[in-house]
Amino acid sequence: MTRRRSTPPTRRRPGRRNKRQQQAQAQLTGLAVGAVVMFSLVVGVVNWLLAHWWLLVIAGVLAVLAGIGWFHNRQQQARWEAVRTQAPRYGLPQLDALHHARFEDAVRDLMHRDGCQDAQRVGGRGDLGDVKATDPFGRHWVIQCKHRRNGARGSAVGTPDLQVLNGTARQVHGADVAVIVTNGRVTAPAVAFANQQRLHVVDRQTLAVWASGSRPLWELLRAVPPPDGQLP
Repeated sequence: MTRRRSTPPTRRRPGRRNKRQQQAQAQLTGLAVGAVVMFSLVVGVVNWLLAHWWLLVIAGVLAVLAGIGWFHNRQQQARWEAVRTQAPRYGLPQLDALHHARFEDAVRDLMHRDGCQDAQRVGGRGDLGDVKATDPFGRHWVIQCKHRRNGARGSAVGTPDLQVLNGTARQVHGADVAVIVTNGRVTAPAVAFANQQRLHVVDRQTLAVWASGSRPLWELLRAVPPPDGQLP
């Protein structure tokens, strides 16, 4: 009877086990070194800050000021949104149909909607400034209104109208922002004169956007002087 030879069990090579142990040990060593480096950096930063504590004070003050500014802007935005949802809005056909005095009232109401709480109509012969207002940034506005019953088909606002505004708005009324508002057209020479003299023109297209209630007037005009203490 033939005996079968038993096969000896396969032994794992000791080299593989050692290699894995070495890799694990290297990883642990790397983590330990990284932790020591991070701890040293943190200690160094803390010691540096303690030695320069005044920088922490300055950073804290700047953070507080930034927070106040952010909160103020949020308040202004929330106030504008609340006012806009309840404020009057006008379409161009509605504005075209108004009497010139009621047109001035509409411009006053729009300025009040934009947050100018003291907006008032001072229209009348010889006033040379139909609406006056102070915006939330403290800028004084003087607005001359030129209503055209026929809208874009009416007579265009020309350079003489801008010259009158230029001669009175700042010198007589102390305006920071001088504006002429019309539901009609404005001649090209008048627009050029306005740009030269730092006057602002609200023509029919701009009036349509403004009266719809989408944005306050100072966001629609170019080169409006910045509030006091802010760069242009």
